[in-house]
Amino acid sequence: MRSQKISQGFAMTTAIAASALLLTACGPSQPQSQTTTSPATGQASQSPTGTASTPPPASSAPASSTPASPAPGTTAAGEPGLCKAAGLTAATDASGGGAAGSVYMKLNLTNKGADPCILRGYAGVSLVADAAGAPIGAPATRDDSAGVVDVLLAPGQTGTAVLRYTQARNYQGCMVVDAAGYRIYPPEDTDSLFIPKPTTACSNAEITLLSIGAFQPA
Repeated sequence: MRSQKISQGFAMTTAIAASALLLTACGPSQPQSQTTTSPATGQASQSPTGTASTPPPASSAPASSTPASPAPGTTAAGEPGLCKAAGLTAATDASGGGAAGSVYMKLNLTNKGADPCILRGYAGVSLVADAAGAPIGAPATRDDSAGVVDVLLAPGQTGTAVLRYTQARNYQGCMVVDAAGYRIYPPEDTDSLFIPKPTTACSNAEITLLSIGAFQPA
């Protein structure tokens, strides 16, 4: 009986030892540290199949395009061109009256051509000794009380601007000379028109007798 108990105890001890060895063998092993290096931006990286792949380039927004505005002295494509002296007639209308030694007139430019054209801005105006003569004294200054607009002139139509003339003899120191009329340069033009209208002028350019407004529809 005693030997049987000893045999049973030995068997249990052996079983416990075997279980401990089994648990030790099946326990988790220590993980190995791994270092992962990400490829630099823009460099090729290795795909799982071993084939090099290149990251797609960064997308860029398409450049915007803004239509350019017409430069001064030009018109947009498809619009009538600016009126030129060769296609115009010029006249003055003194119905504007006068005040304090000044006379207010309408400077009228009429389209005598077969095509429409545009008046834009201010005419150049000077007093001259004759139709082919040089300017006398100072040219007209600009009166900006009326804004600049595009005045479309169909054939036969007229654009108008306010022209003011101040009596030359109102100014002390004016070197008075006779003028045969006005030389008119349409806006943005280097050719001119002549309006015969005898008057007096100051030959010294320090005195300004004329002012001109921007063209408006008649």
